[in-house]
Amino acid sequence: MLHLIYIVAFTIIAFLAVSNLIRSLITVSMDSQRRYPHRGTSPTERDLKWNSQKTIHPELLDERGNPINEPLLVMRSVTVEDARQQLDAIYKASPSASKEKEEDS
Repeated sequence: MLHLIYIVAFTIIAFLAVSNLIRSLITVSMDSQRRYPHRGTSPTERDLKWNSQKTIHPELLDERGNPINEPLLVMRSVTVEDARQQLDAIYKASPSASKEKEEDS
């Protein structure tokens, strides 16, 4: 008898959880598609407000606080072997690598 009560209680709780999840998903999807009008502001006023509130990351500023106008670093994907070869080439070209070779001789 206790097992039956447990199964019924678990089924009711699971049903409530799933229905709450579905209701939340529907609410979120409806809110994401809704467009909120801006109150009494023209597009130029909105743009000015947006630009005045926008902050720039400190790494994108030079020493005087002005935004930099340089191309940013773009990382490309390389294989592990290519990375090892590049690191080995850098290591062999370094001055400390030539000192170690002299010590080994």
